[in-house]
Amino acid sequence: MFRFICMILGYGIGCLQSAYLVGRFAGHMDLRQYGSGNLGTTNALRVLGKKAGAITFVCDILKSVLGFLLCKMIFQQIPLAGLYGCVGVILGHDFPFYLNFKGGKGIACMIGLVLCLSITTWYLPAFAFGIGIICIAATRYVSLGSMCFAVMIPIVLYKTAFPLEGVVITICLAALALYQHRANIVRLLSGNENKLGVKKVEKNV
Repeated sequence: MFRFICMILGYGIGCLQSAYLVGRFAGHMDLRQYGSGNLGTTNALRVLGKKAGAITFVCDILKSVLGFLLCKMIFQQIPLAGLYGCVGVILGHDFPFYLNFKGGKGIACMIGLVLCLSITTWYLPAFAFGIGIICIAATRYVSLGSMCFAVMIPIVLYKTAFPLEGVVITICLAALALYQHRANIVRLLSGNENKLGVKKVEKNV
């Protein structure tokens, strides 16, 4: 029962779509109609600029932190309560009901999850972030670095004493991240993926 409650609470928090709100208030636009159409940090950065991208990034991270802490506070004796809260946040971020279930890809929210888990596993963020940053620095493909980061999370947790249920959950989250990046994977394979630093503001028609 706690799993369901935590995921519902997290979903409500995740539905607070940072990129959509920043686009509406800062740029007076619906980011779903510009650039890649994705409601995430990278599209906000490319379409609205660095400040909007940074605000979106931080707010999406904080959503996971809030979901984690809220569920941990409610279910203090259940170790995985916070993790399930973050699962709900990511689902709400990726599939917000009031935006026709079209949101972001969940990477910034996964970063928030990793930061929360780092309380007991400090080298998880260091290693996962390191792999992701190296990929981005070497290729300038944010999507590739994001996918590598997501995949590394369950691998690192598996090597620790983290509960098996938690590892399975993060495997599912990594699979979701790959699914959300399916269009990026196609563009990467065809050599048409946008690189970091390329500004793209065209309106989708």
